[in-house]
Formats: sequence, C-alpha cells, structure tokens
Amino acid sequence: MEEQKVWVPHPSDGYQLGQIADLAEDGATVQPLDPKRPAVTVPYDRLYPAEQDDNKDVDDNCALMNLNEATLLNNVRLRYGRDAIYTYVANILLAVNPYKDMRQLYSSEVIKKYQGKSLGTLPPHVFAIADKAFRDMKVLKQSHFQYTRLGCTQYFADKESKQSMNADRQSADHRKKGPLSDPNLDDAKDFARLDKALATIGLGEKQRLDIYTTVAAVLHLGNVAFEDNPEDRKGGCMVSPSSEQSLATAAALLGVDPDELNQALLSRVMQTSKGGAKGTVIMVPLKTHEAHSARDALAKGIYSRLFDYIVSVINQSIPFSSSSYYIGVLDIAGFEYFTVNSFEQFCINYCNEKLQQFFNQRILRDEQELYEREGLGVKKISYVDNQDAIDLIETKGGILYLLDEESKLPRPSAVHFTQSVHSGCGSSFRLALPRKSKLRDHREIRDDEGFLVRHFAGAVCYQTDKFLEKNNDALHGSLEGLIHESRNAFLQGLFASQAATNGKAPARGKLALGSVGSKFKQQLSDLMDKLNSTGTNFIRCIKPNPKMVDRLFEGGQILSQLQCSGMTTVLQLMQQGYPSRAPFNELYAMYKKYLPKELARLDPRLFCKLLLRALGLNEHDFKFGMTKLFFRPGKFAEFDQIMKSDPENLAALVARVRKWLVVSRWKKAIWCAYSVIKLRNKILYRRENLVLLQSQTRGYLARKHYRHRYLAVMKVKGLQSTLTQMADMVSKMKKDREASAKHVQQLQVSFETVVKKIRSKPLTQPQVEKEVAELTATLQREFASLKAKLEQQKIAEEKERLRRIQEEMDRERRRREEEERRRREEEEQRRQRLEIEARRKEEEELRRKKEEQERIQEAALRKKREEEEREMKKLQEQQEQEKRDYELAVRLADESKTGGVEEVQPLKRSPLVAQQQAEAANKKYDLSKWKYSELRDTINTSCDIDLLEACRVEFHRRLKVYHAWKANSKKRTTDMDETQRAPSSVLEAAAAGRPAPAAAAPASGPPQPQHRFFRIPFVRPGQQKENQARGWWYAHFDGQWIARQMELHPDKPCVLLRAGKDSMQMCELSLNETGLTRKRGAEILESEFEKEWNKHEAANAK
Repeated sequence: MEEQKVWVPHPSDGYQLGQIADLAEDGATVQPLDPKRPAVTVPYDRLYPAEQDDNKDVDDNCALMNLNEATLLNNVRLRYGRDAIYTYVANILLAVNPYKDMRQLYSSEVIKKYQGKSLGTLPPHVFAIADKAFRDMKVLKQSHFQYTRLGCTQYFADKESKQSMNADRQSADHRKKGPLSDPNLDDAKDFARLDKALATIGLGEKQRLDIYTTVAAVLHLGNVAFEDNPEDRKGGCMVSPSSEQSLATAAALLGVDPDELNQALLSRVMQTSKGGAKGTVIMVPLKTHEAHSARDALAKGIYSRLFDYIVSVINQSIPFSSSSYYIGVLDIAGFEYFTVNSFEQFCINYCNEKLQQFFNQRILRDEQELYEREGLGVKKISYVDNQDAIDLIETKGGILYLLDEESKLPRPSAVHFTQSVHSGCGSSFRLALPRKSKLRDHREIRDDEGFLVRHFAGAVCYQTDKFLEKNNDALHGSLEGLIHESRNAFLQGLFASQAATNGKAPARGKLALGSVGSKFKQQLSDLMDKLNSTGTNFIRCIKPNPKMVDRLFEGGQILSQLQCSGMTTVLQLMQQGYPSRAPFNELYAMYKKYLPKELARLDPRLFCKLLLRALGLNEHDFKFGMTKLFFRPGKFAEFDQIMKSDPENLAALVARVRKWLVVSRWKKAIWCAYSVIKLRNKILYRRENLVLLQSQTRGYLARKHYRHRYLAVMKVKGLQSTLTQMADMVSKMKKDREASAKHVQQLQVSFETVVKKIRSKPLTQPQVEKEVAELTATLQREFASLKAKLEQQKIAEEKERLRRIQEEMDRERRRREEEERRRREEEEQRRQRLEIEARRKEEEELRRKKEEQERIQEAALRKKREEEEREMKKLQEQQEQEKRDYELAVRLADESKTGGVEEVQPLKRSPLVAQQQAEAANKKYDLSKWKYSELRDTINTSCDIDLLEACRVEFHRRLKVYHAWKANSKKRTTDMDETQRAPSSVLEAAAAGRPAPAAAAPASGPPQPQHRFFRIPFVRPGQQKENQARGWWYAHFDGQWIARQMELHPDKPCVLLRAGKDSMQMCELSLNETGLTRKRGAEILESEFEKEWNKHEAANAK
C-alpha cells in the first residue's frame, strides 16, 4: 500500500496520525504511528490526508496544503505548544487560553508594531484584528463590532496592598486566613484603577461613594436569610437571627428603617376594591421561598438600575455627537452546561444560539449568497441551521412565551409550566425529556421537573423549579413604596429616573407582567439589529482544558469546540472563498480625483483591472464579480495596499497604472511589428514550398503515368544479357552456328521492336506485360534450344548454370508466395477491423437504446432518490447532534466526577443503504471481511471462476472508492499528473456516463470476446503545450477488468503494468465504465498490442 500519512479520529486527542495499511469494505484500515495503539478501521469521510511535514505550523490555516478539521486541530496544537495562542482562519482569529501570564504579547511596543499593518503581514494577534477594524471603519464608513466568546469573599492582595489596607476594611474571614495570592491579581490596586476610571468619565467623589454604597447594600441584602416562623399561624416566615446584622446594614445603606425593610421582605400589601375610598389594605405574610424571591427581586431591581445609570454616564462622557462611526467590542460568556442548569444558563445559551446563527448567516449564508450573486462559481458549503432551536425558545408558543403565560396565572407552578413545555413543544426535535439525556444524573430527573434542549453545541438538561421565580423581577407594592420613601437621594433618583424614562406609571397586575425573559429577548433582538447593521470581525476563543491549567491541550474537547463554533465549515468555505472585497465604484471614487484625463474616462471595472495589472498581482489571488473585486485568503496585504486612502498611496498607485499603460502600449506596438515581420517571412516560406509541392506533384503524376512502361523497358533491357549469353553460346557451338546466329539476330530485332513499341505507343499495363511475356517466352525457347545443342559439349557447365537459374527462380517464387501471404494477411486484418467497427456500432446502438430506457426509469426513480437523500441528510444531522450531545456529556461527567454516560446509538441506515446490504447478503461469496491483499492474492492464484470474478469486482470497487477519496483529498497546488491512472478522456467518460454494472453482460446482441485491446492518445495535465508530442495509452481487458496497461511517453521511458502486481497504479474502472468501446478507432487488434508490448518489454529488460 502507499505510505501516505493520514489523520483518523481519536476519542481523547481528537485525531491521531497513522498510515493506510489496508482497504476495507467501507473504508480503510489505518495503523497509528504510535506503536502502542492498535490499528483502526474508519470510513473514508472520517479519513483526512496529513501534511508532508506534520510538525510545521502556519499562521493562517488557509495556507495548509490539506484543509480539513484534522490539520486545523494539529496546527492549533503545534502553535499552542510554542506559546503562539493566536491563529487565523482567513480573517477570523482563533485564540486559545494559555492560562498563564503572557505580558510580552500586549506591551506598548507590540501595539505600535501592529499599527497600520495589513492583516497577515505579522503573526496573528488580537491587535491586528483591532487595527483592521479601525482602518475598515475609516475606508468603508461603517461601524464595527469585535465579537468574542469566553468563559470571593476573600480578596487578592500583594504584600504592599496588604500593609496599606486598614483593618476595618478587612473581613473576618480575610483577617483569619489572609489574602488570596495570585501574581496577576490585586483587588486593592484594581479598585484604585476602577475609582480613577469612574472619575475620568465625570463622576464626582460623592457620586462614586453613592455607587459603592449601593453595591454594598446589594451585597449585604444578599446575605439576608429567612426561615419559617413557628409563631405565625398563617405560614409566614422571619429573618434568620444570624442575618439580622446584614439586614440592619443593608437598611442603613439603603436609607430605610430596618423594621420597615423587615416587614416589606416578610409580607406584601394587598388592597381590595371595596371598603372605602381606597379599599381595604391587607397584609399577606410570605412563605420562606417567597421571601427569598422578594429579596432577590429587590437586589436585582437596584442593581439593574445602577447598571443603567453607569452606562448612561459613560455614554454621556463619549463625544458621539462629533463622530459618525464607532468600534464596539461584544464579549459574551460562552455556552454553559453544568450538572444543575437553571434559568441563567437557559438565557446565556439562548443568546449563544442567536449569535451562532448570526455567525452562520454572516460567514456562511450571506457569504455564499454574495458569491452566487456576483457569479464567482464557488462550490456550495452546507451547514447546520439552528433556526429551529431559536424558534423553540422565542416564538409564540415557545418556552419563553409559555413561561410568561404561566407567570400570569393566579397560582403559577413549575410543574405545570414544564408540562406545558412538553405538550406544546414536544414535536420539535430540539426538545426532549430529561431521561433522554446522555448523563446518568440527568436521567433521574422527573419529566415534570425539567426539559432537555438540543443546542448547537450539545444537549443541556434544565431544571425548572426556579424558572418562575427568576423570571419575575417585579417588586411588590411594599418594597417599591419603601424604596420611594428612602432617605438615600441617589437611590430615589435611580427609581425616579426610570419612571421618567418610561413616561408613564407602570401597569399593575400579572397580566401586565414585564418578565426577565421578555426583557432579555427584546434586548437580544436590539443587539442583533445592531450587529446586522455593522461590519463584524470575529474572534473565537478556545478553552484548551477543563482544569484551566497551562500546557495541557485536550484535542478531543478542542475539536468539539471548533466543530460547534462552525470553524470546520468555515474552513471549507474559506478554502475556495474570497473573504476580502471592495465595490468597483467605491474604489474608483477613491482614486478619481488623482486620475489624469486618459484614465478618468475609464469605467470603474476596467480601471480596477488596470490597477491590479499595474500591481503585478497573480490572477489566482483575486476575482472580478458583477459589482465587486474579491481577494483570496492570505492576500490582505495586497488588498490593504489598494484600500489605503491616504493621498500619497493613491497618487503612487495611479502613477503605477499610468506607467503600466505606457509599457503595455509599447509592448503591443513591438508585438505588432514582430507579427508583421513574422507574417512576411511565413508568406515567403509558403511561396517557396508551394513551388516545391507543385514540382513534386508533377513528378509524381509523370511517374504514375509512365512507370509500368518504363519498368517494362528496363525488364526487356534486362533480358539483353540473356541474348548476349546466347550469342556467346552460339560462338561456342561447333555446328548449326549460322542458323543459331540468325535466330539470335531475329531475337535482337524483336527486342528492339518491343522497346520501340512500348516507348511510342500508349499501351496499358496488361498489354505491356503481354508483350514482355511473349518476348520472354520466345527468348526462353531459343535459349533452351541452344542449351540442348550445347548439352553434350558442356554437361558439367550446363548443369551448374541450370542449377543457378533454378535457384533464382525458386527465390522469385518464394518472394511471390511471401507477397501473396502478406496480401492475404492484410486482407484478414482489414476484415477484423471492419468487424470491430461493426461491433462498436452495434454496441453503440444497444447502449443508446439502454440509455433511453434508463432515462425513462430515472425520471420515476429521481423523486424516490431525492426523498431518500433528504431523509439521510436529516438522519446525519441528528447523528451529528447526538454525537455533540455525547461529547458534551462526557466532558461534564469528567469535570463533575459524577454519574456515567450512555453510549451513542448508531445511525439508522437509509433504505438505499439497507437495500445494498441486503443485495450483498444474497451474494454467493461474502467478501466484506477480506483484506485487500487477500483479494489480490486470490485473483492471482484462484482457479474458481465464480470466486475469481467476485474477487475482481470487489477488488476494483475498493480501488475506485480509494482513488475517489484521494482525488477529493488532493493538494490544492498540484495536479494529479504523476499519479493519473488513465487518460482524462477515459476518467471524464466514467464520471459523466451511466455505465452498466461492472459484472453484467449486455442484455442482447452477439457474444462479446473475452480479451479486447485498446489504444488512445493522451497528454498529461499541465503538459498541454503547443506542438507537444502526445503519448499513447494501451489497455488489455480480460472481460470487464484490465489485465495489462502500457503508457508510451515521448520524453520518458515507457510504463508497463500488470494486474495483481501493479494494481494500485492501473485503471480501476470496468470496460463499460471507461467508454472505450464507444470510441471510434480506439479498439485495436491483438497482434498490434502484442507487437508494442513485446518490443517495449524487451527494451525495459535491457
């Protein structure tokens, strides 16, 4: 097998490196490079080719030769190992948390180093993304967002801060245990910097003190605990004795009476519509959990208003009125999952669903739609759309809607809410019962105590017992009245300012509920509108391990994060996409005022083409759309060079365009002059050769007309020697010399008469041959007579002469017989070729009729196939979701050290796959478990015809699957010119045609020969030059499969391959699939193939 390194999945490392050891039925057997690990069999869609140097990392993952999730993970791993925590995927930044101090990355020198530099000219860094956003805002006139994803009673202090801290500012726990120690944290210094920052935005000392007082009040309020009051007959509660001091402190900080605060937390006021002008006031005692909810509502109400106040002060301090655009940073918590998940995790994960959809739309959907509109011809990339998960949460009838409706009921219940969710949304795939969880702890939750949501990052089980309480942040009348009567003017101002902002008094009653969920949904909607209206740069933050320690890289967990965040899909898109772009009109507008008159007349698109030509950019690095200019990944420096709007740069580029135009026009003039000279020389050359052709043609016609007469004369003259010989014989005769001499003279006269007749009269070839034959017969008779007369005189000499004559005649006879044999052989070959052509036409007609039948059947089966494909895609998406749920449950189980995880159920097979498996089960031989080497050895040694044919079919099927995987995984910068197993015309015919099954014979027609031979020309990819000598590709098919293959190259030694020995380099297609039988002139005779094979086999042997 080929020793190619590949990546295969591994449960903890994500992927492991190995080499292909065998080709299995549905995949490949890979032996890991680590000898301690066993061999694994994986399908081809989970097998990825590795880089040649798997220990070399790159700044941008798009620069990898093999772009896939395995090489992406390996590149991140290599960079993390050398403290390079940033990596690009085109213009998206990946940041891996180092869990250690790396101050050298964020110094002032580094900031200046990245200022004004194009993305990609320096190593990846968050400063590069920030600088890009700033320059994009200036050039494109659009606001930008940086979108990132992340994840004590004692406080941290160093020795200096500990000594300067007053004892009255230290808690008892802090005084007892001392400060927490961390070289990167100091709460005292951080508080000093916070106080300075608040002063910078315009807050005075009293305002800052009011803020700190309010925060302290919220903290002390959170320490207030409640317990059941045994003396209250109505089931009320009281403040725990241990919390009375916290209650008093909170009341003092809030500026209210402690008793009134205590009463407001323990009861609420109800006012009836009867009983006087204002009705009857009733004090309703609260139960313990209701008191906790009232306390939390008060704390949230105060803190929320304080937060809004600080944000408004910050906004007032920024001079937005003098700037049209801005850069914002959106830093949100990442996807959260714990053993116990409540309303907070639900809201955070809902936000992550929306932002993941925004990422998919901005990077995947919108990007591909733009490519399609601009006509770039980029291949479609599929991705998982999480719209159904968002609909489950936010639409009418969704979880948030049902939660608000439950809160409006007279007696809301978490159990009833959960039941409503399961009954109203149970049809959604994204919603499931807790017992469907992969984590054993979650399967113990009852159906009416929670629900499971399959988020894009994995399934999370939520417990709903606190949902209603946490969703309700409204203050009941007692607490709200207490706050309005507070002696704390700042606190009164917070609540008064919100009422003034609303413009009207808030509505009362549950039907006018303003829940936390609805507010969160509205704020999230506003955020998404803001993001959609701005430019966006993405930074994906990766958590390398759950232990939060440095130098620990858990590949399986990181791979899951990359997959869930959509980075593997983005990698596929960026591999062939164009992340940088600019409209033609905007580029032209930037340069217009610097253009001379001859350039100002150009239209924007033509000007952009001239600009790129002048810069000398490679045409592979950019592409022109309908309205925009697009650049490949990694070409940000060239893009920024064009987009820099400073006058010096624009003027310099315009000068380069003018220079390029002058040089281009001068080159065109030179080329025109050269072309005219070349044309003149060609005309002279052709005239000389036309004269030569005419003379040669006249000579050929003359030779054709006089050839047989000329040859006859030469033949007659050739008989002159015999006549001379006869004269010599006459001179040696002792008797009848005169009579014999007279006969010789008569023969001489006959010779001259025949020659004169041939020369003077236009005799036909038969007439000429007759004259020559008669003359020759007469000569022979006279010659025989002379021989008889001299027989007695020269017996020995006569015998020797006759022997020589006989030998000469025998040679002539053999020559004629050989010519006759060759003539018959040529006629036989001509007959065989005619039979081959007739068979080809008949096969072509049969194939045409069969294709017509297949087209009729295909129309009926297409709908069924499409339905099966949609069902299979849905099953695959569900399997991917189940896989992410399983990985999420495994990580949660490892982190919490509790419970177990249920194994992932295998994917249900589609009907098409089930049908193929059923057909395979009905076969005579089950070869699914056979190794590649066993199939090859059986083909070479077996005498069982049925077993041999079954092995050949399975052997070539595996070869086709393997070579298809190699073709899909080939490197982007190389063609398959050295490993191509058949000419392109054969491979294209196999890809475009609909051949019959490899082992099946034609349905009708004459029986086909077992051995067939073919020859077609080819030129390998990358060698199609003008006047390039072409090679020849020979193939010998034994039945449907190739037995011998020969490649004759004009510039290199020939290649001879035999099945069984060189199968990996030979054509794996069946004879029907190659389409060779349909190519006119492709089939040759066995003798022609054997002649070339034997000749080159002997040459290779030398």
